[in-house]
Order: sequence, then structure tokens, then C-alpha cells
Amino acid sequence: MTIATEEGPLRRGGVRPGERALAPDLARGIMLLGIVLSNTAFHLWAARRGPSGWQPVDGSWLDHAVQFTMIMVLDLRIYPLFAFLFGYGMMQVYLRQTAAGTDGRDAAKVLRIRSLWLIVIGLTHATLLMSGDIIGFYGVLSLILGLAFLRRSERALTWWIWTGVALMALVTAGPAVSALLQGELSTLGDADADAGFKAYAPDEENWLTAAGTRLRTGLFVTFAAAPLTLVAGGYILFLLGFWAARRRILEEPGRHRTLLLRTAAIGIAAGWLGALPAALAHIGVLHVPDDMQSESGALTALRDITGNAAGLGYVAAVALFAHWWTTRGPRRGTTAVTAVASVGKRSLSCYLAHSLLFAPVLAAWGLGLGAHLGSTTMALVAIAVWLVTVAGAYALERAGRRGPAEAVLRRLMYGPRAGRP
Repeated sequence: MTIATEEGPLRRGGVRPGERALAPDLARGIMLLGIVLSNTAFHLWAARRGPSGWQPVDGSWLDHAVQFTMIMVLDLRIYPLFAFLFGYGMMQVYLRQTAAGTDGRDAAKVLRIRSLWLIVIGLTHATLLMSGDIIGFYGVLSLILGLAFLRRSERALTWWIWTGVALMALVTAGPAVSALLQGELSTLGDADADAGFKAYAPDEENWLTAAGTRLRTGLFVTFAAAPLTLVAGGYILFLLGFWAARRRILEEPGRHRTLLLRTAAIGIAAGWLGALPAALAHIGVLHVPDDMQSESGALTALRDITGNAAGLGYVAAVALFAHWWTTRGPRRGTTAVTAVASVGKRSLSCYLAHSLLFAPVLAAWGLGLGAHLGSTTMALVAIAVWLVTVAGAYALERAGRRGPAEAVLRRLMYGPRAGRP
């Protein structure tokens, strides 16, 4: 059935229930747990910060264990996973449309509409609740990369992926290598820079003042940081998502088991080893100059570049689990897996719900409870918030309903007949 939109004729609407694969949805559901945990640091607005300006340095031995784990496993590791899945999902939409007979240009236009609305949603979210929003950031990236690469060949994608790897090595690792060769590695970075969490204004008691700070941060992240990320080769995870979707790697993990095993093993190992020096330095086991630990220091650069490998490793591990799960036959745990996957199906709604549950309770302009929590208790709150979204998403799944944000975005993309195939 043709769906007429202002952008041109579409041969079908959005994804149908029977077309969904477990691995992408399960990965998104787990990813949202990682995001909500990695975002906990900026809610601890009264905590004492270390040279990195992000994770607190005070608290009990258990708090230090949580901080160590966050740096090793989550920080700068979950967003690469998000970028890959975002690119994968974009290409899935494009391929479904073109397979149904939609012209490639019309299919690409639908995704451009989606990107533009994501920018609007992201800036609104940043202003009202959370300036560290990533929706607008990826809306800009998807708009640019969709225009440039959605209709390109696999060969072109491969060429640009390797070009991005070279750019990332040059821009991210280049300064550290240069400083190392000159014997000045310890001077790279600035430990006196403002703590990163300040850009989120969680310690501001006036909501309007905090909203102004959040808007400025949101505008910078969306319209400055996103293009700079492209220049630095940060687009490679997006394009890897495009490439993997073309090959249906997450829909058919059994056919790509060897690739997934190698990616999981190498990616996770590289990611964790790359973060180990920063994690050890943070808890005082490894003694290095403060500048090296700062957000622009050598240890952060190492964490950043290896975080991409970890993100890919996490995706591969989830895909392998999904393959094992779907081929083993019905056993215990089906409800839990279905519930987490239902979060992935409603990832936008659940992501926005995190801020709605967090910000008014923890920020100084709200109840201010963030001043009374440590890294451990904040992590427990984050897990509880994620579990609330799991329960809500599972209830919607049982009722056969989409998430509210997904329903609105679908209508904006496909028009008033979005609910029909």
C-alpha cells in the first residue's frame, strides 16, 4: 500500500512486529542500562571531583570500586555502542523501504525528516532536563551521514571506514604520540579545566538559570561537537552500522558467528585494557600527573579511542547471546529477555524517561537528593530507574502498544497513516 507524504510516495510504513530481530532490540535495552549508569556521575553535584572532572574521588571503598568499574566498563564505551546501533537502525529503515519498492531518494528523505525531528527533540530534552542529551547530537550526525552514505556501495563504505580509523588515530592519538616522542606526555592535558559536570548545571538551584546553561551546552553539543566528531573520524561507528545492516549481521548472527566471536573477544579486551590505566589512576593505585588524567589528557585519549572497540565488542556479545537464546528452545528467563528487548523497542521513550525520573529528584533545582548520594547509592538509583522503564516497556509490549515517543516520531516520519502497513 502506498503511503503519500509531503516527501514523496512510500511503499510501506514503519517496521512491523514480525520483522524485528532480537539482537538489536536486546542490545538497545542493555545499552540504556549502560547509559543511565554512565550518566550518574554528573548527578553527584556535591561530590569532590578528581582531575578528570567527571567521576567523584570521595566515598567508601565500595564507592571507589564502583568508580573503577564505571571507568573500565562504561565511560566512553556505551556511546560508541549507541552510534553503531543508530547507524544500523537507519540502514534497516532504508533497506525495508527500498525492498518494498520505494525509490531510494524517497526512503532517504524519510530518514532526513527523522533526523530533523530528533534534533528538535534533543534540544528540547537538553533545555528542560538534561544537557548531556545525545539525541540531537546523533540527529545531526545521522542527517549528514545519511545524505552522504545511505545510498553508497559497500566498497565506498569500507573505504570511508578505514579513512575514519586513520583520522581518529591521527586526531585522538596523534597528540599523545607526539608528546610521548618529545618526552612531554605528562604535560598533555589540563587538570585545572572546569569540571565537565558543570555544563549540566545540576548544582544550580534556579531552574531557569539551569535551563539557560543546559540550552547553551545542548547547542554546543549538537551543532559544534557533532560536526567536529565527523572531522575527527568519529563517524566510523555509524558507517560500520550501515555496513553491518547491509549484511544483516544482527538479524542473522548464526551466519556471522566467527566474526562476532572475534569482535567480542578483541573489542572488549582492547576496551578494558585501554581504560585500565585511567581506572587505576583514579583510585590512586597508579600515580601519574593530574594533567594526564584530565579530560584532554593522555589517559582519556587512550580510553576514548579504545572505547570504540569496546562498544563493538558489546554489540557482538549481545548478538551471540541472542543467537544462543533463540536456538536453545524455551527455558526459564524468557520473560526477562522479552522485557529487556521491549525496552530496546522503545529506546527513545525509555531514554527520555530516565531524565524525567532523575532530574527533578536529584538536581539542586528539584529535591536536591544528588547532594546526599555516593557513587554506589547513585548506581543503585540508576538501576532502579532502568527497572522502572523495563516494567513500563514490558507492560506496553503485553498491550501491543508502542512507546509514546516512538508513536509520535513515527507519525512525524510517515504521516497520519503511520499506524497502517
